[in-house]
Amino acid sequence: MVAEVLASKVYGYPFQQVVAGYLSKYPTPLEKNVTAITIVEEQIDPSTGIVYRRRIATCRNVIPSFLQKWSILKISNVYLEEESWLDMRSRVMNLKSRCLTWAQYASMNEESVYRESKQNSNWTEFSQKGTITITGAGYFSCVLEKFAETFLKQGAKKSIAIMEKILEEKYGRPVS
Repeated sequence: MVAEVLASKVYGYPFQQVVAGYLSKYPTPLEKNVTAITIVEEQIDPSTGIVYRRRIATCRNVIPSFLQKWSILKISNVYLEEESWLDMRSRVMNLKSRCLTWAQYASMNEESVYRESKQNSNWTEFSQKGTITITGAGYFSCVLEKFAETFLKQGAKKSIAIMEKILEEKYGRPVS
């Protein structure tokens, strides 16, 4: 079974501000589960100006303690890899994220896009699709997928709220 999570938001801020907010979003006291972000690769294509980044997020393990009775789940940190392609000319940033921890047992992926709104150039549209697939755990796979799906839904809402707070603190009230 594959669990899927969708999220979207229109931010009342220009693309450049939203991207700057996103790139400085973590770590923050607003989200205590993300403890570090490390840029492991960054390149700029001289012909297109597209900035490619690969970052690793270090996150606290949020799996409930009753599930951590299985040693494979009882670890301190979970690692996520994020790749992004920022095209300032087209006003679009594409992101792909995946969980590196437990990759042999689970596939957790997100694809996100930030783009300048076609309705108003002072707004930025955000869309995200996340999928979770757990394998090799029998019936327990369904339990873990449900937990992961619930966690990702809550995480998407919290991430959007953090972005709104960061943007408002940096740039004031959104453009209407």
